[in-house]
Amino acid sequence: MLASKKHLFFDLDRTLWDFETNSVDTFKDIFQLFNLQQLGVQDFEQALETYRSINDHLWDEYREGIISKDFLNVERFHQTLLSFKINNRQLAYDIAQRYIRISPTKTALFEGTHEILSYLKKGNYNLHIITNGFPEVQHVKLQYSDLRKYFTALIISEEVGWKKPSPEIFRKALEMAEATVDESVMIGDDPIVDIQGATDIGMEAIFVNHHQEPFCDFCKYQVNHLLHLKDLF
Repeated sequence: MLASKKHLFFDLDRTLWDFETNSVDTFKDIFQLFNLQQLGVQDFEQALETYRSINDHLWDEYREGIISKDFLNVERFHQTLLSFKINNRQLAYDIAQRYIRISPTKTALFEGTHEILSYLKKGNYNLHIITNGFPEVQHVKLQYSDLRKYFTALIISEEVGWKKPSPEIFRKALEMAEATVDESVMIGDDPIVDIQGATDIGMEAIFVNHHQEPFCDFCKYQVNHLLHLKDLF
């Protein structure tokens, strides 16, 4: 059924690009560059967990349209610093600017990323990206990770004006890729943002469950490794 599809739309972060590994690596750079330990942030792991919790919450608010991109970028670091009794918004701004420059240059990908994309490309599938993110970051990720060569259409939420799981971004993606719902598949790691978002407009979708979390009961297709996509295509 899926082998007859023509257009495959991939999520980027946490599906192909290993967000967690790259985020930790970037946070280590930030910790050292800004001498955070000397400022009172004694425990790196505690700082990282605090940042993750705050960042996830603010990203939820950003997806819901509650806060802006610029507020998110700075506030996640401002709140992290505040949790260690460092009230310095200028420092938070400086960290945010450096983070945005460093993070997308990291190149950790999930195992099998290049192999599966090459396999699908050689199989004459048209590959595209649909990502919630900032253009100045996502384009750099694709370039540094040598992923750009695989994809035709790049649908980035801030460029098109809608975020997943909004049906509008999926419809815009189909338009940009010159594809129809019936010949397309969405492939991503988030059951709500990627899978439910796609299926809401009638598109088939595959849940990439890298961490083997509890099974998604509404996900028709699920793989635990990118190379397992070969079984479906």
